[in-house]
Amino acid sequence: MPPVAPMLAKPAATIPAGQHYEPKWDGFRSVIFRDGDEVEIGSRGERPMTRYFPEVVAAVLAGFPPRAVIDGEIVIADRERHTLDFEALQQRIHPAASRVTLLSEQTPASFVAFDLLALGDDDLTGRSLAHRRAVLDDALAGAAAPVYVTPATRDHDLARRWFDRFEGVGLDGLIAKRLDLRYQPGMRVMTKIKHERTADCVVAGYRVHKSGPGAIGSLLLGLYDGRGVLVSVGVVGAFPMAQRRELLTELAPLVTTFDDHPWSWARHQEGERTPRKSEASRWNAGKDLSFTPLRPERVVEVSYDYLEGVRFRHTTRFVRWRADREPRSCTNDQLERPIRLTFADVLRST
Repeated sequence: MPPVAPMLAKPAATIPAGQHYEPKWDGFRSVIFRDGDEVEIGSRGERPMTRYFPEVVAAVLAGFPPRAVIDGEIVIADRERHTLDFEALQQRIHPAASRVTLLSEQTPASFVAFDLLALGDDDLTGRSLAHRRAVLDDALAGAAAPVYVTPATRDHDLARRWFDRFEGVGLDGLIAKRLDLRYQPGMRVMTKIKHERTADCVVAGYRVHKSGPGAIGSLLLGLYDGRGVLVSVGVVGAFPMAQRRELLTELAPLVTTFDDHPWSWARHQEGERTPRKSEASRWNAGKDLSFTPLRPERVVEVSYDYLEGVRFRHTTRFVRWRADREPRSCTNDQLERPIRLTFADVLRST
């Protein structure tokens, strides 16, 4: 019975040998329950998401066995850009039923299954992954789009190639699982291997820490594009509290106004991608995302996993300051562009 906490993964730097490998999908982790005409979609945090994805509910009723609990990922594929669209997925969490219905037609979601917790009266969580995967393949053998079973392999060399090739679709690495692994809700017993690279970025602003105005919460990062425009590409924010306070003092001489700042309201109105686009959070109405502008004179090296469009998909990690680097030399040409594939290419990989 819902809710069930999904089994989780811990990070590793290399792909372990002798395991079961799957692409690491970038969407909403979901455990889906079907019992006859009843369907419940539970999130990673065990919250109900059923109302936000009516097209997935319909697909579950059409393609799932009559009684089953299946773990997987809800994703949205951008068919024009040939990549997963996490931003479109976030837009699906909306309070208005009419908006949910409209978005389910404009940006329909898919469900990619990768584990089976129960089938009929059988609780499979105590069985091995090898057994659960074989039963999952049989259970969804007749399922059609938008329900899929994730590709999987036990070939370490093929998994390595997937790790390199699938990034172009928006997948952010691999998941490795022992073949004898029981399903353990909420436990980090799988392994995730993610891409990690570095980039030199311009610091063009900061947001204060949630504890108050005496410390920095995150630094806003930019890269110059081919037009010479400083484009907002993400943030770096994992600092010890002492360093957050030091940064506030250290960066104070760079504080400026928006009059000549590259991320002024004028730039925003012209359609440039700036942090001012999201100064209020749709996830938390009380969260202030406004920022303090800085003269773009400091350069920081950060590590990141992969890109979503022109931005870093996740919050980056601080590596070091680059006092030797000229800000104008920090262009998006330094970013590695992955091989371009499609959502269908990944699903046809086994």
